[in-house]
Amino acid sequence: MKHLDFKEFYQADRDVCLRAVLASVGDRQLAEDLVAEAFTRALTSWTKVSRHPSPRAWVVRTALNTRVSWWRRRRREVALAEDHEVAGSTATDAGLDPTLLNALRRLPRRQREVVAFRVFLDQDTAATAHALGIAPGTVTAHLARAVAALRRELVSVPQQEDLA
Repeated sequence: MKHLDFKEFYQADRDVCLRAVLASVGDRQLAEDLVAEAFTRALTSWTKVSRHPSPRAWVVRTALNTRVSWWRRRRREVALAEDHEVAGSTATDAGLDPTLLNALRRLPRRQREVVAFRVFLDQDTAATAHALGIAPGTVTAHLARAVAALRRELVSVPQQEDLA
């Protein structure tokens, strides 16, 4: 029974979790690796995870924490390039517009994480704050800054022509 419940959770929520992690890290292959690792950890702790208020958020937070752990281990070995463009096909495969994904990559890490939880996982402010270990006001501030930055970058305001 344990594995059946997990299997249903995995099938129903894998893509949502992948999109949220992809929005945060901006690299399709890395996001897939992180989500696979997080779901593996969820399976081994399914009794605990299944009782979590939001198992999706648990998976995404675990994936993001795993990224930090991997980065810390590898930071002396590999220089991470944070400014590379994401290929259109990989972003589209995950159901994300490549232009949006590239804009998300330019946001600071914490803003990307808040967007992932609030927008992609549809978590409320309190749940996002709890998952990220920050204050609810900080979530609100990061989300507002992220939305403003994305709006500046993605929304073009039509120029008013002089009618005179």
